[in-house]
Amino acid sequence: MFNALFYQPLYNALVYLSSIVPGNNIGLAIILLTLLVKIVLLPLYHKAATTQAKMRKIEPEINRLKDLHKDNKEELAKKTLELYRLHQVNPFLSIVIIFIQLPILIALFYVFQNNFVFEPKLLYSFVTVPPHLVTTLWGISMTAKSIVLAVLTGLTQFVQMQIALPKLAKPETGKADSFKDDFARSMNLNMKYFMPVLIAFFAYNLSSAIGLYWVTSNIFSIGQEIYVRLKIKK
Repeated sequence: MFNALFYQPLYNALVYLSSIVPGNNIGLAIILLTLLVKIVLLPLYHKAATTQAKMRKIEPEINRLKDLHKDNKEELAKKTLELYRLHQVNPFLSIVIIFIQLPILIALFYVFQNNFVFEPKLLYSFVTVPPHLVTTLWGISMTAKSIVLAVLTGLTQFVQMQIALPKLAKPETGKADSFKDDFARSMNLNMKYFMPVLIAFFAYNLSSAIGLYWVTSNIFSIGQEIYVRLKIKK
């Protein structure tokens, strides 16, 4: 099922794109493949980004409900769900997006791991391997490690996290932070600062092709997040 739904379609898409891009450049094919994947998933990503923006907007109301029903968890859950329905918010949609993106990333890892030596037996009947394949883009080999792409991956991930994640409210003076507040603040800081470093580390230790995919994907997501913010604000 994994091969049929993820690996083979991405494998054939990369081969096909590499045969039609200028100079049969695999780097350009990877960029186009990334954009194609993002466009196919755009409705889900757009809905998830819109949901996150709405969640930030109704956060004061959620905090008010927490204070109002702090001694009645059942009533708090009921009122929170009513608020979500009123604003058409699905807080679990972002988790769905992660689960969809994960098998795609794993499939791309396997697609890129053979240094782009394509196997005809994995190709669809209408896809042919280009006779000459260029594996270098802007002086960067797609079959080797690249510190440049790793740094760009980390930087673009950092910018995306800064835009996507909400700013945490400052703790009230004289009020002790709860464990939940401390945990939320810790998770927020880890996602904003530690996660980009970790992803840059992974990007460097994998092939440049993965780094190029990540950079392209992050730039697309940054533009999408800005668009959603402006649209909701308008």
